[in-house]
Amino acid sequence: MLVRSAATRLDGTDPLGHQQPMNAPHTPSPTASPAPTPTNSPDSRPIVVQKYGGSSVATLEKVQGVARRIADTVAQGYRVCAVVSAMGKTTDGLLTQAKTLSANPNPRELDMLLSTGERVSVSLLAIALGELGIPAVSFTGSQSGIITNTRHNRARIVEVRPFRLLDELDQGKVVIVAGYQGVSYSREITTLGRGGTDTTAVALAAALSAEHCEICSDVDGVYTADPRLAPAAERIDELSHDAMIALARAGSKVLNQDCVEHAAKHGVAIFAKATFGPRDDSGTVVRTNPAREPRALTAIAHRERLIELELPAGADPGALVELLTEVNALPHAVIGGGQRPIWAQIPPENVHRLDVLRARLAERFGAGALVRDERGSVTLVGPGLGERPDAVLGANALVREVIGQSPEMILGPLELAFILPRAAVHEVVKRLHAALFERA
Repeated sequence: MLVRSAATRLDGTDPLGHQQPMNAPHTPSPTASPAPTPTNSPDSRPIVVQKYGGSSVATLEKVQGVARRIADTVAQGYRVCAVVSAMGKTTDGLLTQAKTLSANPNPRELDMLLSTGERVSVSLLAIALGELGIPAVSFTGSQSGIITNTRHNRARIVEVRPFRLLDELDQGKVVIVAGYQGVSYSREITTLGRGGTDTTAVALAAALSAEHCEICSDVDGVYTADPRLAPAAERIDELSHDAMIALARAGSKVLNQDCVEHAAKHGVAIFAKATFGPRDDSGTVVRTNPAREPRALTAIAHRERLIELELPAGADPGALVELLTEVNALPHAVIGGGQRPIWAQIPPENVHRLDVLRARLAERFGAGALVRDERGSVTLVGPGLGERPDAVLGANALVREVIGQSPEMILGPLELAFILPRAAVHEVVKRLHAALFERA
């Protein structure tokens, strides 16, 4: 595979704008400062990647707290690559402004707008680290070599070229990367969708051969249910990638699904932990082969709202997937086709404008296309759940008791999902957790 040097941009020019040969050898950045060691040898300490979410850098005081945490990690003998989200609700605010101007903002311009939030947080964090005497340098996603496909608003990382980051790490600097964003092969700025900073961190951990990846947020790990709904929920010490992917798909917000899939593909161990919790607390570890699997039932995840689509018999499921791809509303499930009606489920975070989706479906499939958003889901996740009729029957009976009718059920090898009225979601989570976990 052809690789350009770290000092060469994607457009084939060096930082001064001079054209470079396509097969130019990899050389250190001309703006890099001398290495901190007397022999000028590259820094050989292990690398750790740390991701900090928006709530962790929501204020300048929190930015300073993150800087101190990074400084502590450096003092422990690590090189650090920090991946940072926009401050607080910055991205939501930018999205609101765009939608005030347009009901359906141009996807390219939306990416240009939303990618600016992380530039603020990474530069402020670099400044805060400098005040602590820690040399640090900030980068955008494109400067970091994060290459994506061409899909705007929910791009996927296809390659990472971390040469510039390695140059700076080798000189003993902390590198701070803007999460959630990259650049496509067509040189367009792209964003990775909700939770994309998690994916950025794991992708960089793999590319940098990091010892591990820490996903730091305002929660200290993955629990058997949302502790706000089930106060007796217990933290899970270790999870397999597969179990965490199933939980993320079902609505768990601790780790992004794309992030865990990337970690599984590259064998990256993820530590989900609290940013400002005890430094010796490892949180929940997600890895390929956990030391011990949790109980037969791993955890409960829920979604308070689902987008559901229904098309009449005879509709083409391929045409539906094509349309959903065009509007960046990627489904989690599409069932039916042929002589059967089609049912599709879309996570709300994958739908930017519900009114636009309704209009496009009506235009393509006529008045028979229905869009519903009055239901939610509760999902049990556990190894071999599809072979546990006792658990399936017990859970089904309890849900039926809560909602007063037989629930709609989807059973798979790792998960048992109930689709039910939104008003019943919280009560079902509480009752299922009490029956299946608290009495175990």
